[in-house]
Amino acid sequence: MPAEAPKGENCLVDMDSKAGDLFSAEAAHPTGTGGSGILAKLWLPKGFSASMAKEWFDRRRVSIRPWASFVDQRKFSKPRNFGDLCQRVVKNVEIYNSNYTFIFLGLILYCIISSPMLLIALAVFAGAFYIIHLKSLESKLVVLGKELTVPHQMSLAGAVSLPVFWLAGAGAAVFWVLGATLFVIGSHAGFRELEGSDMEELLMEPV
Repeated sequence: MPAEAPKGENCLVDMDSKAGDLFSAEAAHPTGTGGSGILAKLWLPKGFSASMAKEWFDRRRVSIRPWASFVDQRKFSKPRNFGDLCQRVVKNVEIYNSNYTFIFLGLILYCIISSPMLLIALAVFAGAFYIIHLKSLESKLVVLGKELTVPHQMSLAGAVSLPVFWLAGAGAAVFWVLGATLFVIGSHAGFRELEGSDMEELLMEPV
């Protein structure tokens, strides 16, 4: 006789286990041994995982200095001389590096959101890479006798989406983000006064 279908609680347990297998990342490519789950078909660079990204983000978030102190106008002044300016920049970059990182990410996000064409270009790139990578999982992609590795696949996706990036003015957007980041961070680091404890550390550092 054929086995009976699971009923009641057994059916629920079976469905839960199937759902767990479907979204399980333990066997996700390329860190695992392969699998049929959705996450197994999504690619992450070797040595990188969502948990690593979350850990990096959490470390940055924890080390952020209070934003109220970061923008306190009473603690800004003109440097006395060029040496004082250099000391402020070096020390403030060390102290507020997490704040500066989130400012940089915020400028990137603003640039992307404010440019619909850039959003379309990124979507085209992501879609092209995803399709190429799925094809490579089904069967090896070989060009001129060489198998396409993940960097090659990303390059191919970039070549496919290059016209869209050009139409979107991606080059100008990159220079805008870099220029705005240097201006904002440079201005803050140069004019933000050092705290008393920071000055003591500078004086104690060997010459």
